[in-house]
Amino acid sequence: MANNLAARYSTIEDRLKSLEQHPAVALAVRQQAILGRIAALAQALGLDAGALQAAATPEGASGATPAAPRPAALSVTPDASPTQQRLEAELIGKGCVSAARFVRVPADYYDQPLEFRRDCLGAASIDHLCKSIVMENTRAHESVKGWDDPRHSKYYCVIVQYTARLHADKLKVALCELGGRKFGRQYYNMRLAPEEVNDALTGYSHNAVSPIGLKENLPIILSSKITQLDPEFFWMGAGEVDLKVGMSVKEFIEAYQPFVIDCTYD
Repeated sequence: MANNLAARYSTIEDRLKSLEQHPAVALAVRQQAILGRIAALAQALGLDAGALQAAATPEGASGATPAAPRPAALSVTPDASPTQQRLEAELIGKGCVSAARFVRVPADYYDQPLEFRRDCLGAASIDHLCKSIVMENTRAHESVKGWDDPRHSKYYCVIVQYTARLHADKLKVALCELGGRKFGRQYYNMRLAPEEVNDALTGYSHNAVSPIGLKENLPIILSSKITQLDPEFFWMGAGEVDLKVGMSVKEFIEAYQPFVIDCTYD
């Protein structure tokens, strides 16, 4: 009995090896591997995996699998931290549900190079990694006290890429123009807000600042270079040092209506 089973197993194994060498089967196996990689990449970038797979699969190809469904719409994660749940709820309330993703990063995230951070998030490039900082106009006109008027605010939440450097003079000129030149340039001097001011206005600490769920309704400035990213999906802080969120640039602009300004060095 044992000899018969061994003989059958050997025969089946030989047939499987023979099939694997068949050109059509080998092609199907390769296609499956490629489609799997496409699906993983699409998930990382928040794109439509089905559309990418359909584009990559030759018409009538043998062994092609059905297109993968679109990623599920954003929802409040039951076992997430209160901060993440709050940010998720805000994004959902603003209609940002198609592709936003939250990712926990290692404790040594900020001790590592940008390439390491890119890989942690599955970002398309290091240019897609962004940060939010609070800038203060230290020479604001005496009539400008807070941020009720977005075009004449003492404080702004500014989003720039890690690979770019904020150009304070560009920002100064742009804000003067944004305010219709109501005040002369001598009333603008943009500097990084002190840490205690940042924490009080945003509700977040250093390396955790996010434009989502700000404690105070600060006007937001988005570097124009972020709008030129390809794919247009960027990553930023999410309220906790080890929590990041990625989302569509277009959805962010539609939801938060930031001022898009050229505010970094070329």
